[in-house]
Amino acid sequence: MPGTFSQIYIHIVFAVKGRNSLICTEWEEDLYKYITGIVQNKGQKMLSINGMSDHIHFLIGMKPSCCLSDLVREIKKSSNTFILDNQFCKFRFEWQEGYGAFSYSHSALDNVIAYIANQKEHHRNRTFREEYMTFLQKFQIEFKQEYLFDWLEV
Repeated sequence: MPGTFSQIYIHIVFAVKGRNSLICTEWEEDLYKYITGIVQNKGQKMLSINGMSDHIHFLIGMKPSCCLSDLVREIKKSSNTFILDNQFCKFRFEWQEGYGAFSYSHSALDNVIAYIANQKEHHRNRTFREEYMTFLQKFQIEFKQEYLFDWLEV
């Protein structure tokens, strides 16, 4: 019987609401494991996950039957509840609306995985805003400033 064969790799990026630095190193691994569980329970494959105190990156192998917006909505909703239920954060925690999703070929996976793994290193020299704008430009994604994340200017 014929089957469906695909190779879809998506790098997803989203931020804490208001770009507040609320993800603490003490519990970020628990958050990443929880998000990995959501991805796997939805039948997708987590290839890499990491981030900073104000945003996260993850790379998934995605089946063509998956609706990316539904998956991201579930990840944000469930992980937000997970953070609140475990009282990880002293402040009100929410994910910001929207996300970035960038597709890659199989030959680029090692570089993307290394990039995600080295988030803390990358952000010594570059802000999240600079990073995100670079993605939009690299992938030639048209955008309007008013629809980008809310940026905290430090």
